[in-house]
Amino acid sequence: MSKSIRFKDHRAEQELFEQRALLAAVCMVLALGAVIARLVWLQVVRYDYYVGESQGNRIKVEPIPANRGLILDRNGLPLATNAPSFQLEVTLEQVPDLDATLNGLAALNLIDRAEVPRMRKDIRSRRSFDSVPLKLQLTEEELARFAARRHDFPGVEVVPRLTRYYPLGSSSVHAIGYVAAISEEDEKELDLARYAGTVLTGKSGVERAYEDELHGYPGVQQLLVNARGRRVERIGRADVPLETRQPIAGNDLFLTLDLRVQQAAEAALRGQRGAAVAIDPANGDVLAFVSTPAFDPNLFARGLSRTQYLALTEDPTRPMYDRALRGVYPPGSTVKPLFALAALEYGVVTPHDTRYCRGMWSAPGYGRARRDWKKGGHGPVDMEKAIATSCDVYFFDIARSMGIDRMAAFLGRFGVGSATGIDVAGERLGILPSTDWKKRAFKRPELQVWFPGDTISVGIGQGQMLVTPLQLAHAIATLSVRGTRYRPRMVRAIRDVQTGKVRELPPVALPPVKTADPEAWTVAIAGMLDVVNAPYGTARFALSPAPEYKMAGKSGSAQVFTVALSERMRKPSELAEHLRDHALFVAFAPADAPTIAVAVVVENAPGGGGSGFAGPIARRLLDTYLLTPAQLAEQDAKRKPSKPVVVPAERE
Repeated sequence: MSKSIRFKDHRAEQELFEQRALLAAVCMVLALGAVIARLVWLQVVRYDYYVGESQGNRIKVEPIPANRGLILDRNGLPLATNAPSFQLEVTLEQVPDLDATLNGLAALNLIDRAEVPRMRKDIRSRRSFDSVPLKLQLTEEELARFAARRHDFPGVEVVPRLTRYYPLGSSSVHAIGYVAAISEEDEKELDLARYAGTVLTGKSGVERAYEDELHGYPGVQQLLVNARGRRVERIGRADVPLETRQPIAGNDLFLTLDLRVQQAAEAALRGQRGAAVAIDPANGDVLAFVSTPAFDPNLFARGLSRTQYLALTEDPTRPMYDRALRGVYPPGSTVKPLFALAALEYGVVTPHDTRYCRGMWSAPGYGRARRDWKKGGHGPVDMEKAIATSCDVYFFDIARSMGIDRMAAFLGRFGVGSATGIDVAGERLGILPSTDWKKRAFKRPELQVWFPGDTISVGIGQGQMLVTPLQLAHAIATLSVRGTRYRPRMVRAIRDVQTGKVRELPPVALPPVKTADPEAWTVAIAGMLDVVNAPYGTARFALSPAPEYKMAGKSGSAQVFTVALSERMRKPSELAEHLRDHALFVAFAPADAPTIAVAVVVENAPGGGGSGFAGPIARRLLDTYLLTPAQLAEQDAKRKPSKPVVVPAERE
């Protein structure tokens, strides 16, 4: 049996090898071409891009917050400045796990655990390379605690910064306002690029109203960092050029406040719930703007915990409530000079017409009888004496003659019941009642009816009439200069920090109050002069000895509950605190050329009417503004310390 023999085909194998070699060569050429093409793409075409990216790995861009502008009083004394502090800040792009980082900081008691959700949301709303403050002022103990665990928190740094500082604490806080963390509502209105490196913005007062002037523009600086993100001086032997753009600080503000008058009012109102506003009638400058009790705005600049914030907002004395701007009170007898002017304007009475006051007033169709604040009455009184003695019966009678709509129309010319236009936000309007107002205020038809008895109550500043202390001061300032009106203002000048130039803000004139007979002003002012100087004036004893300047004023008391005609008028000491009358006093001086007009309100005054309790406070403001420190010290030395003079309350 034969076997087949298979011979090797070298030619076929050679051809196969050559084909495979050619294919491999083509693949290698293509691969090498791809590599070369990629290198060209990376090194030539995309050179600028990747150089920037590589620089970003070793250069960190950090925002430099702008210094906030200073706030100074009219004489240049500092009210709001900036102080050095150490802030805890985080940069999102350098944090591997934001939740773990925030929870870890909370575990070290460096941040409030309850604030973690808000912080997380705030950090994620910013650009990833922005440094976002977590805590604004670290104590030495907190600094040491963080330093010991620094390695556990990549992307978190302690950074020296300047933060808002109020050197006088709670003084002037309701005028200046305060800064606090940016809220969700703020984020909708603010350009967050301007807030890189800070989380603070103005929340009230001048800080809020002039936020755009005060805040400034942030800068940036480039820092050289290593692979771990830590700052280093150099990498390798080569120096790396780093760029810095300096921030532009906010502008400085000069307020109209006179710090001496402001602090005198605060001292006089200490321990009370109340407000005091002083205005220069010649230009609308607010010389004093006080609401008590107050609070320390530095608490917000440092960063409040929720517990601390609730302690402030739930305080029954309401220290954060701006009574000067938002508190509304019945003006009581302080508006009687204005109603006297109205009566002369409408011709319902002449200055010398008299009414006989028996201590009681009634008229058909006007409801229950009304009693005067003075038991037994004042006897015959003309207009000047009615103002000086604050005779309720006289003003009941002229209110009946005028009617509510004419009364409202005239007082509206003084800005009562409307915004004064002051250059800070949050002003309340108060209520200037009229028949139209009642129709707008109530939906039920039976409540829209205006009753004649309502007019009588408004005639002595009671009933549904409500004013703010600012409105009252503005109205009295207008009266003092016989109808000339200016918009109240807190800021008088702005200093540009770049040029150093101070730009004065001109006062804004408002439509004046005109009367048919210019002598009507003389009558009303004469009555207010008698309040302080005449033997029968309601404030003469409370303000003795007489001031060294010519002072005009008007006291008032505002009821917080109605006393029936059959009831005995109880003393303040017999009433619960919340049932005591509010004490009010308005004044201006010098009477012949006024430079200051004031309104003071003390809630639930401990004793006496407006002249006995609020009057001395108003006098203190005038003394401080008009007298030299030496004259004031001499006057204080002569005056014996005493409790407020208790006089019968002027009430319905």
